[in-house]
Amino acid sequence: MATPENIIVGSHVWVEDPELAWIDGEVTRVNGHEIHVQNTNGKLVVTDISNAYPKDTEAPPGGVDDMTKLAYLHEPGVLHNLANRYELNEIYTYTGNILIAVNPFQRLPHLYDTHMMEQYKGAAFGELSPHVFAVADTSYRAMMNEGKSNSILVSGESGAGKTETTKMLMRYLAYLGGRSGVEGRTVEQQVLESNPVLEAFGNAKTVRNNNSSRFGKFVEIQFDKNGKISGAAIRTYLLERSRVCQVSDPERNYHCFYLLCAAPPEVREKYKLESPESFHYLNQSKCYRLDGVDDGQEYLATRRAMDVVGISEEDQEAIFRVVAAVLHLGNIEFAKGPEIDSSVIKDEKSRFHLSTTAELLMCDAKSLEDALIKRVMVTPEEIITRTLDPVSAAIGRDALAKTLYSRLFDWLVDKINISIGQDPNSKYIIGVLDIYGFESFKFNSFEQFCINFTNEKLQQHFNQHVFKMEQEEYTKEEINWSYIEFVDNQDVLDLIEKKPGGIVALLDEACMFPKSTHETFAQKLYQTFKNNKRFMKPKLSRTSFTIAHYAGEVTYQADQFLDKNKDYVVAEHQDLLAASKCPFVAGLFPPLPEESSKSSKFSSIGSRFKLQLQSLMETLSSTEPHYIRCVKPNNALKPAIFENINILNQLRCGGVLEAIRISCAGYPTRRTFYDFLLRFGVLAPGVLDGNYDDKVGCQMILDKMGLKGYQVGKAKIFLRAGQMAELDTRRAEVLGNAARTIQRRGRTYIARREFISLRNAAIQLQCCCRGRMACKLYEKLRQEAAALKIQKNFRCYVARKSYTEVRSSAITLQAGLRAMNARNEFRYRKQTRAATTIQSHLRCYMAHSYYKHLQQAVLVTQCGWRRRVARRELRKLKMAARETGALKEAKDKLEKRVEELTWRLQFEKQLRANLEEEKAQEIAKLQEALQGMQIQVEEANSRVVKERDAARKAIEEAPPVVKEVPVMVQDTERVDVLTAEVENLKALLLKEKQAAEDARKACSDSEGRNSELVKKLEDAEQKMNELRDSVQRLDEKLCNAVSENQVLRQQALTMTPTKPVPVPARSKTMTAQRSPENGNITNGETKVSPDTTPAVYSNQSESEDTPQKSLNEKQQEYQDLLINCISQNLGYSGGKPVAASVIYKSLLHWRSFEVDRTSIFDRIIQTISSAIEVQDNVVLAYWLSNTSTLLLLLQQTLKATGAASLTPQRRRTMSTSLFGRMSSLRASPQSLLNGRMISRADNIRQVEAKYPALLFKQQLTAFLEKIYGMIRDNLKREISPVLGLCIQAPRTSRASLIKGRSHSNVAAQQALMAHWQSIVKSLNSYLQTMKSNYVPPVLVHKVYSQIFSFINVQLFNSLLLRRECCSFSNGEYVKAGLAELEQWCDDATEEYAGSAWDDLKHIRQAVGFLVIHQKPKKILNEITKDLCPALSIQQLYRISTMYWDDKYGTHTVSSDVISSMRVQMTEDANNAVSSSFLLDDDSSIPFTVDEISSSMTQPEAGDIEPPELIRQNSGFSFLVQRSE
Repeated sequence: MATPENIIVGSHVWVEDPELAWIDGEVTRVNGHEIHVQNTNGKLVVTDISNAYPKDTEAPPGGVDDMTKLAYLHEPGVLHNLANRYELNEIYTYTGNILIAVNPFQRLPHLYDTHMMEQYKGAAFGELSPHVFAVADTSYRAMMNEGKSNSILVSGESGAGKTETTKMLMRYLAYLGGRSGVEGRTVEQQVLESNPVLEAFGNAKTVRNNNSSRFGKFVEIQFDKNGKISGAAIRTYLLERSRVCQVSDPERNYHCFYLLCAAPPEVREKYKLESPESFHYLNQSKCYRLDGVDDGQEYLATRRAMDVVGISEEDQEAIFRVVAAVLHLGNIEFAKGPEIDSSVIKDEKSRFHLSTTAELLMCDAKSLEDALIKRVMVTPEEIITRTLDPVSAAIGRDALAKTLYSRLFDWLVDKINISIGQDPNSKYIIGVLDIYGFESFKFNSFEQFCINFTNEKLQQHFNQHVFKMEQEEYTKEEINWSYIEFVDNQDVLDLIEKKPGGIVALLDEACMFPKSTHETFAQKLYQTFKNNKRFMKPKLSRTSFTIAHYAGEVTYQADQFLDKNKDYVVAEHQDLLAASKCPFVAGLFPPLPEESSKSSKFSSIGSRFKLQLQSLMETLSSTEPHYIRCVKPNNALKPAIFENINILNQLRCGGVLEAIRISCAGYPTRRTFYDFLLRFGVLAPGVLDGNYDDKVGCQMILDKMGLKGYQVGKAKIFLRAGQMAELDTRRAEVLGNAARTIQRRGRTYIARREFISLRNAAIQLQCCCRGRMACKLYEKLRQEAAALKIQKNFRCYVARKSYTEVRSSAITLQAGLRAMNARNEFRYRKQTRAATTIQSHLRCYMAHSYYKHLQQAVLVTQCGWRRRVARRELRKLKMAARETGALKEAKDKLEKRVEELTWRLQFEKQLRANLEEEKAQEIAKLQEALQGMQIQVEEANSRVVKERDAARKAIEEAPPVVKEVPVMVQDTERVDVLTAEVENLKALLLKEKQAAEDARKACSDSEGRNSELVKKLEDAEQKMNELRDSVQRLDEKLCNAVSENQVLRQQALTMTPTKPVPVPARSKTMTAQRSPENGNITNGETKVSPDTTPAVYSNQSESEDTPQKSLNEKQQEYQDLLINCISQNLGYSGGKPVAASVIYKSLLHWRSFEVDRTSIFDRIIQTISSAIEVQDNVVLAYWLSNTSTLLLLLQQTLKATGAASLTPQRRRTMSTSLFGRMSSLRASPQSLLNGRMISRADNIRQVEAKYPALLFKQQLTAFLEKIYGMIRDNLKREISPVLGLCIQAPRTSRASLIKGRSHSNVAAQQALMAHWQSIVKSLNSYLQTMKSNYVPPVLVHKVYSQIFSFINVQLFNSLLLRRECCSFSNGEYVKAGLAELEQWCDDATEEYAGSAWDDLKHIRQAVGFLVIHQKPKKILNEITKDLCPALSIQQLYRISTMYWDDKYGTHTVSSDVISSMRVQMTEDANNAVSSSFLLDDDSSIPFTVDEISSSMTQPEAGDIEPPELIRQNSGFSFLVQRSE
């Protein structure tokens, strides 16, 4: 891939590494063909230039989804791309149309849910991210479109995930063409249920895997001509039969043997089984158990799986008898017999196993012994019986065991196919091949030889398919490819299978000669293939040989080739088992044709293997193949571990690297013209400046670079191997020169900036020095001026201080004298006021005591007088009671009264005593207070006298002025003390004021809080009242609904299918008729106008049938007129739909809601149904407006019979009979017309609706929902094609690459926005249609809310599934388009758009995340809480890992954030949280009639202008009267 001129110093290359396979580094030195590379791990590697591969430094950090898009298609590039995608949990990658699946070893349920299936259904291959569903969908579409069967080849080594991939393929195929199977199980389920049985009998432990399939499985899913699954079949190929008898350490035999040995004790006892160590076929290897696997539980699980598949209990017993018989058969040993070349059973232990085998197979023990040690030879003359030597007998025994087991396995497969069910008439099939991969161990035997032979065959088929795909690509692009060489492995296949000189033929030949050994066979191979370049002889071995396969050289040990290849059915064995008493065993060995039963015909496993392989290849050749290569990332079977060497070996064994070599033989690098110009346009700037076509520009660049051998297709450039590296080298040189120019200019700018900075610093330093000197001079002058000012102020201070001291002394003396006089005056006034207060309290107390005495005396007097009067009355009553007993009751009352008065008297006495006691206590307290106050007054008087005397004495004894200084000082100190005390009191007063202020504030705060609580309480009460009203309304609605249901049920019960009720248009046998004016039901009566009433009544009894017939005819006429009228577009009157108002008024006037049987409702519904069949949006909007208005009118008018809202009194006053209603109508026609029949909207009469009216209401509701859904779905269908173009910005023309062309950029922007503007145009068109038809705004809001939700789902899901959409420039494009929708929402106003903009939250937040800068600096909490709160972790992880910046080259979020997301996703998966990252579109009806009625103003069937068609008709005069 690299040439010496392409590798220069600074180039980034890949070099080999013993641990990592390949490691990248930078070339630091080039010496001829030797280069020095500094690896990323810090090591310096010296290697040949031919061993280095160029690295694409501009490759996306998350890798590419199709490796044919890699700039350099080579081993390290492929490995690095897979590693990058695996790190991001992107386990699927394309290589052309080949899918590579890396086993994640963890659950990724979001990749396989139904939403994901819906996305891939019908999507073009490569349009969405790589997925196994894409391969399945491609095969299914190819089968349906081309009418040819397809096959999907799933390959990989054990543990790579082939079985899981097969399950997903069948799940998706069942999703596309699913049809339920037997007992409710799908075909896919039935096929998967057979896996445990096939794994138990066909899987075994190998060196690399504990559960390796030792057979190939081809699942045929059969389809009918309509693409529906009609059946399935499982074809098995190439079972490894030799493993039954020969197992190498540390492998195991087939699982079923170990499961049976671990069965419950009663089962083992029945089959006479012991531990696996005791059986020869199992103890050849020391591995008997698997870690983490309980063979006993697996046995029970296998039995359950057999039950599911449909194997009967008897057949299961027979199966395990055969398995146990094989184990016992292996323990039969032979010893030399008495004759030459004869053998006998060795010992009693062997004889025990012989008899047990015969017992299990239900055959004769002696016959079994003879079949093992004797052979019958039939000649024309006689039949000869000969004995076998011990070695031949052992070989025969092993042949019987292999035949028995292989036929058992074939029977199981046939049984499973019968259980699944096959369709012999199926039109097509899709086959899924799950077969073992290429194997190369330290020791390789006959099994590996057969497996690798199979893979060579499949690889040839794969190479031919890849080369065919390459040819189709070249033909599609119309380039010349005739000289490309095809890498073929036919020489290896000839070496193995060619007749007569192939390895298989030589092996069969050696097996037919009794004296051949593995040494003679090896020598024969050495002589035959000594000149074959694919065959090699190891130097230190005499029996080994090496074959150079497509995946590498494999050395085989031929020691056991002969023994493992021998496979033929001995006639004695056939006869013995065909005669078994067990029907199951006898069925495994049907009678052979006569010619084959006479002798033992030789057969080899190699030949059978080759025939089966040929059959498989014929099946695959008849189908269109698709390839899935499964890869196991590590041998530890743990997630997040990527072992480079292991994976590289698997890619080599899987033929992926071989496919790359085929691609490299042609044109491995392919670039579209746009991508090529974008990357290499710098090599020829003149091409970009000129107005050239993209194709011409690309060719001019290639010609300028002097490249040869490239091809220019219709849309792509095809480069030969190494040309991409050469172009990148030239590009690196151009960019390097540009970088050096930029660096030179940058260094010049930096040097000049430093010079200017130094010069400015010097000037600044000089300025600082000069300023400092000036400051010092200024400071000195300032200090001199300050000294003079200080002296002047000091002298002034000394003089003023002396003056103020004298002045303050005088003032202090005066203040002291005046204060003393003021205190004396204050004391006198205080004493006087205290005395006055005491006198007033004393006088008040005396007056109060006198009043209390008088009051008590009055009470006592009154009580005594009343008692006296009561006693007199009592004596009178007693006397009256003696005379008569009639006054006994009065006596009792008086006695009670006396008792009450007595009690009251006692209570008053007690009260008086308490009052006297309290009064005495109060008097004592007042006396004590008076005494205390008197004492204080006396003390105050004494102090006043003393102070007066002291002051007088001090004045008399006062010395001259000079001696007054101490006294003045003492008084000053006292004044200071008092002043300090006053200050303390002021401080306390301030504290008290502050405390009071704080208390006031706290009080005001508490009052504020109380007011808030009161307000909240009022709000809560208001809400409670509203809730109570809502509950009441709901109760009423529930009551109405229950009543409606009762009416409907009763009506349904009364309608008998055996007696249909004829409802002719003009029948005389109708139970009720309508009057001509109002359509009400009458029982033979006629409602006529007032001027003709007498005449009609006089003749009524004579002619009754004629008026009824006239009534029916007029009724039918009015109905026909109404239907004809509403069939037309009646328009609107004052924003109200005329048709709804006419229908409502007519039905209400005719009392159609209250009849038990009528046809008018069905006719109205049929008219609406026929009108909306045209699918015209204008018609749909017209009827949406009418049906919603009519339904709301019915909602507020109709109620079921017996509803709670009708009071009992009103039910009594209403006339329930038809005659009563007609009588009331005749009695007051005008009042009824103006009052009850057509009420105003503010007092609408509720009508007890009958069954037809309730049914009409429900049908109207269904039509409202249907019309709404039709409008919504029409709009969805209109914008769906455009949405697919809106998610990804179309690539602009090459002119946009050239900066400065503003006109071209503006035109390009307008072209980019065309798709979004198309959506906005559709939204506006529907909005205008619904506005012009006065559709209720709430319905318009619901429509656009669901439409915007649909846009959100479609755009967001496409963004998550297509990596090319998760780019920076595409985010800007989608963001600009969303701005158009936001502008539309603003223009449409909230009344119609509502919260539709919020329904785009997922795509808005995702696009906002794409276009933000500095993503690596964002933390997970900021992303989930601030940037994208609506997105789940799975969605954020997918966007973060798929993001790529095609504009600025920035990176996605940091690896720490990615790791945190992965950890959180794992936790969510463990907690069974839904991990689907796709959104689901909600197509349900998002409203109910109650919601619509509560959100809309109640409609009024008010004044409207009647339509012209019915205006002149007298039967609709009520409309005209109302309008007048």
